[in-house]
Amino acid sequence: MMLIEQTAVPQTALPVQIFRDHLRLGTGFADGGLQDGLLESQLRAAFATIEGRTGKALLSRDFRLVLPCWRDPAGQALPLAPVSAVTSVTLVDALGAMQVVAPSRWRLQADPHRPRLQGVGMLLPTVPGDGRAEILFTAGFGPDWTSIPADLQQAVLLLAAQFYETRHEGAPAALPASVQGLIERWRNVRVLGGRGA
Repeated sequence: MMLIEQTAVPQTALPVQIFRDHLRLGTGFADGGLQDGLLESQLRAAFATIEGRTGKALLSRDFRLVLPCWRDPAGQALPLAPVSAVTSVTLVDALGAMQVVAPSRWRLQADPHRPRLQGVGMLLPTVPGDGRAEILFTAGFGPDWTSIPADLQQAVLLLAAQFYETRHEGAPAALPASVQGLIERWRNVRVLGGRGA
């Protein structure tokens, strides 16, 4: 399985000014936004960490999932949530020939933790031998900072602040307890070896 981010979080969607206020950084020193690049990098690191720990895309963007076969032929779990749309499902054979699967043969089963691509009828179409399946989908709570649930917003700000404060010491070994508490309800607990999850 390979998950490829097709579109990045745009700079304009990052809450740099909110983060600046959270850190209580002074103004009026004619810094001209000199720290904005540093603040942006700390925010991006916090976003990536929270998304990695929760399996949730915080801001909406497009992804491509590449699979050598379906884990479950009746329905394939998608690795991120929440998924707002599946754009296409394509089967690629060993020679690289592509076949777009008609949308009438699959549907998105929305779920806040474990969205799935379900086959319509019985099963998803068979992936060619030595080939792959490619799923294009959009995941995220919404296009801007206000779309993200409040507890995840707070977790991002707290973690980005820790990254900012300890930027000369290297990455922390573990998440702060306050951040862990905020993201706990969003974590996807996998059971049965992750089958269907």
